[in-house]
Amino acid sequence: MQSTVTPTHCPYCALQCGMNLTPAPDGTVEVSERADFPVNRGALCGKGRTAAAVLAPGVRLSSPLVRDEGGTLVPASWDAALDRIAAGLGRTRAEYGPDALGVFGGGGLTNEKAYTLGKFARVVLGTSQIDYNGRFCMSSAAAAGIKAFGLDRGLPFPLEDIPKSGCVILVGANLAETMPPSLRFFTELRENGGTLIVIDPRRTKTAEQADLHLAPRPGTDLALALGLLHLVIAEGRVDEEYVRERTAGWEDARAAAMAHWPEWVERITGVSVPELRETVRLFCEPESAMVLTARGPEQQSKGTDTVGAWINLCLATGRAGRPLSGYGCLTGQGNGQGGREHGQKADQLPGYRKLDDPAARAHVAEVWGVDPDSLPGPGRSAYELLDALGTDIRSLLLMASNPVVSAPRAAHVEERIRSLDFLAVCDVVLSETAALADVVLPVTQWAEETGTTTNLEGRVLLRRRAVTPPEGVRSDLEVLHELAARLGVEKGFPTDPEEVFEELRRASAGGAADYSGITYRRLAEEDGVFWPCPAQEVEEAEEAEEAAGPGSSDGPGSPSGADGPGGRSAVTESGDPAPGPAERPLAGEPAEPEDAAGGPGAQGSASGRPAVLADGPARVHPGTPRLFLDRFATPDGRARFVPVSHRATAEEPDEEYPVLLTTGRVVAQYQSGAQTRRVAELNAAAPGPFVELHPRLAARLGAAEGDPVAVVSRRGRAVAPARITDSIRPDTVFMPFHWPGEGRANTLTNPALDPVSRMPEFKACAVRLEIEA
Repeated sequence: MQSTVTPTHCPYCALQCGMNLTPAPDGTVEVSERADFPVNRGALCGKGRTAAAVLAPGVRLSSPLVRDEGGTLVPASWDAALDRIAAGLGRTRAEYGPDALGVFGGGGLTNEKAYTLGKFARVVLGTSQIDYNGRFCMSSAAAAGIKAFGLDRGLPFPLEDIPKSGCVILVGANLAETMPPSLRFFTELRENGGTLIVIDPRRTKTAEQADLHLAPRPGTDLALALGLLHLVIAEGRVDEEYVRERTAGWEDARAAAMAHWPEWVERITGVSVPELRETVRLFCEPESAMVLTARGPEQQSKGTDTVGAWINLCLATGRAGRPLSGYGCLTGQGNGQGGREHGQKADQLPGYRKLDDPAARAHVAEVWGVDPDSLPGPGRSAYELLDALGTDIRSLLLMASNPVVSAPRAAHVEERIRSLDFLAVCDVVLSETAALADVVLPVTQWAEETGTTTNLEGRVLLRRRAVTPPEGVRSDLEVLHELAARLGVEKGFPTDPEEVFEELRRASAGGAADYSGITYRRLAEEDGVFWPCPAQEVEEAEEAEEAAGPGSSDGPGSPSGADGPGGRSAVTESGDPAPGPAERPLAGEPAEPEDAAGGPGAQGSASGRPAVLADGPARVHPGTPRLFLDRFATPDGRARFVPVSHRATAEEPDEEYPVLLTTGRVVAQYQSGAQTRRVAELNAAAPGPFVELHPRLAARLGAAEGDPVAVVSRRGRAVAPARITDSIRPDTVFMPFHWPGEGRANTLTNPALDPVSRMPEFKACAVRLEIEA
């Protein structure tokens, strides 16, 4: 009998590479290329090729675990484990109130799980204390994008546009190691005559592919961007017509940039004035150009301002909202984009609605069948939530995250987790955080379940179930259903992912991230749909609405029917939909019918009932691959310059801690390593942590290759072998953050928070080095 081949997507990064899965007779699963998927065109990195190894029975969890009286985690039945969780959460709520309950999610959860987790926290537990590990990834870029454009979607264009651009500035991204299949787009850019500029304090494998590599001191990306904008102004390269017609706030941003003289920027960043001038020339001379940022400039205590400065550079040069141009964020986690759209974030409701917006609360409450006033308000951000464990927050439900390894000031976070009255963890493997839990539930993973994710382009994708999960393993949706019932809410938490997605569509309708026109059928047939994709009514629905007459409309939470950012529902500063024309389709893209109900991008009926959606007999919104081509998602359609000025990192080097530490990833491991460290092939390629340092710094320290080096910050000490290379600045050391134990890089990192995004400063802190005896 021939095995079934299931087309699906990789469980790891935000590329969500296409792959095929084929179960073998021996119980293993074969991963093969899927050349028809446009993001990776068949290419897979080592993590993707070996992803099925984590499905093996000896690797993943297959039975609930509960902590016995002796403090040991032992196997238990599902009923016993769920009863214990419900009792623990219920006891805390009864004694301390709902906000003593915390919920911590993950950017790897599917859209259905993230949506349900946020609903569970607010409807069942009644707590405001929910956030997720994606706060540590893209939150600064998201905050800056909303300020400037009125909307956050990682890339406002598909990856396929990159090779057609004239110049790309890649800031703080090492794609050769973090997203290897994406590097081909940048290789093709250069083959087509375009220019690649890489900004990174290390000469990474990505930087080696660049036409120009700038190596600024960690934490000075803001000054660098302002220095470039200063030169754009001084050299007369501002696109005055674009600034006048499509932006607001230029004069204040101009004045702020002009205070950052190139010579001063050189002293701050270490990037020479000639390099600054060459960067401006290469960026401004082509007809099209892009700036793409990743965690380097974003994971700073001034990350929102830093990204804002790069956006200002794009706006001043007329790049944003034009074909083959603009600003984009390279989202990191597998569902880092979708995970921040549908409600597991502290201040958010589904559809990227704001939790403190009365209209948003009314709409979502109607979908959920609850009183809007019953929904709690915004809660703590991720690090602040973790820091409150054991004090204000007494019990925690955690899904798909491993903060013992991934959080800043990790030793402190581990201490706070240990101080909890009760901890329940849902995971695929026994992570370092799960090992501290009172109850651990084994849940299905990517190949064992169906669900949707949203990749870094804003492309909503369908992951398909390819294999049956082991006996004793259940889905996160089943877990939340069972816990809700035990805590007194017996309806509203379905276990079927497509049923959840149908509710998510209604909840997102009219929001910034509008999925209401997307269905599982469309995702399967079209291999992904770009949001926003509002539902569109058909003739019959319109006629039925007219026949219903007065009194049948304008219920709370009604979709507005407004158009928005380049052709979809935008969001005003208050969170309400903003009017605007449809996106102008580029060559080869389907145009919307001119007579679509309510105009292009119509949301739905005035009654608040969902419009007939994608499976209806007529007009279907094509999705929005490219945003902002006609207008931005602001009330007046103009992008906003935000004036920013450079400021130092929260912790500058001094006599006691004279060196800067920056952190990042290696190609063979992923995030906290909870999954990849269990794959033999990946461990052989990257067996453990290391300290990368320059030969001059090593000589001063007296360290040789492989010597154990202690890196000490104000928060702790980590020890790892020296890796000596001239590819890093002499004033900087680098550590990857995938490992626990004495080499845990996040023991050292600084939890100083960006005042807007609440992003911790992972990318720069002061340390000293010692030779370990």
